[in-house]
Amino acid sequence: MSFTGRAGHWAHAVLATRNSKAAKKFLTEPPQVITYDFGISETTEQRAILFADVCESTRIYETLGDTRALELINRLFAALQREVEAAGGVTVKTLGDGMVCQFRESDDGYRAACKMQEAVVNLAPSNEPNLKISIGYTYGPVVLKDADVFGDTVNVCARLVSLANAAQVLTTRQTVDALSPILRERCRELYATKVRGRAGEVMVCEVMWRLDPETTRINDVERDAMPQAAWIWILKLTHSGESFIVDEATPVRLGREAGNDVVVQTDHASRVHARIFSRDGHFYIVDQSTNGTFLLVDGTAREVRLRRSESMLGERGWIGLGKSAAHHGDHVLRYRLERRS
Repeated sequence: MSFTGRAGHWAHAVLATRNSKAAKKFLTEPPQVITYDFGISETTEQRAILFADVCESTRIYETLGDTRALELINRLFAALQREVEAAGGVTVKTLGDGMVCQFRESDDGYRAACKMQEAVVNLAPSNEPNLKISIGYTYGPVVLKDADVFGDTVNVCARLVSLANAAQVLTTRQTVDALSPILRERCRELYATKVRGRAGEVMVCEVMWRLDPETTRINDVERDAMPQAAWIWILKLTHSGESFIVDEATPVRLGREAGNDVVVQTDHASRVHARIFSRDGHFYIVDQSTNGTFLLVDGTAREVRLRRSESMLGERGWIGLGKSAAHHGDHVLRYRLERRS
């Protein structure tokens, strides 16, 4: 055996002192393998992936100006990230006016998606554009590499968020099947679609995030007796002791004039004040008045005022015609989403 250079001098010194404890340890123990972590690691695990995009962000910047719009978007992202963390998730990255998140369980992603939509409703200020986000959410195997996520589950999620309307959460049948039973009841199938790179179609489902779990919980007997396809969503309006139903086939007009479906006798209301209708499984109200329409969602302190614009209605709340809904009176209607067979 021969050694050269500095390594040779060091090796000869060790061999010369082979009777020392250090030398014996060096010569008899197996060599240690030292590895260096350069941040390059790759594993495949089951994860829930969530994409969220701010809707019509260009319009928000045009309406508010760059400074105010950026402040509003930053507050929105901070609120969304809090909901992600509260559900045990991690924000993987932000992309312009969108964000990508991951969760360990399908239920965690579901709850985060619902809470994120609720956070937007609570954050949207009056007299400024209503903030809305669209969400795509999937569960399945993903490749985790360098703090990022890759794979078919991620690609499908990106496709879903591109299909989602404002204030909508879309997922897949595979993801719904991975949910706990009570959460599966709050999802419904919409349609099948193709995803680039996939041979077959993906069944798209919607998460009905506005609905109170109490309104969607049914017992086992009812579940066995009634197929999910028979369930429909309606909006129930109450005013002056009378109830009115809005569904896909029955829009409702509100106003002071006798020809309206719901007549609201108050000086604050216009003759034809507003219209409520169903579109794509959601319920909307369109203001057509002079004084505006006021919306107050249960559980929120901030009221939204509509002026010649429309808004999606939440799970339940109050509608004020021409005057704040917080001041109950003849100008106020109560609304609530319900499920009917």
